[in-house]
Amino acid sequence: MGALRRVGQIFSGRSMSTETMALTLENVEKVLDELRPFLMADGGNVEVVEIDGPIVKVRLQGACGSCPSSTMTLKMGIERKMRESIPEVSEVVQVL
Repeated sequence: MGALRRVGQIFSGRSMSTETMALTLENVEKVLDELRPFLMADGGNVEVVEIDGPIVKVRLQGACGSCPSSTMTLKMGIERKMRESIPEVSEVVQVL
């Protein structure tokens, strides 16, 4: 659950941008770039597979792909930050 704890630091006011952006691949990547160091610290990563309307489809990689806490990391970390930064995003889902 290390990645979730690290991603959770995002919401404790630590050095992350809170500006809102439009839903574009570039902006989704910007948000993920802010989160990647936390995921990589536990041997994981995330990639965008597709943006389907307001739904962002991602693939968790490495340790994050097989971690029992990956759903929590996805929903409480990645989706939460994505929706905060890009209000048009309605959901972030994992694809295999």
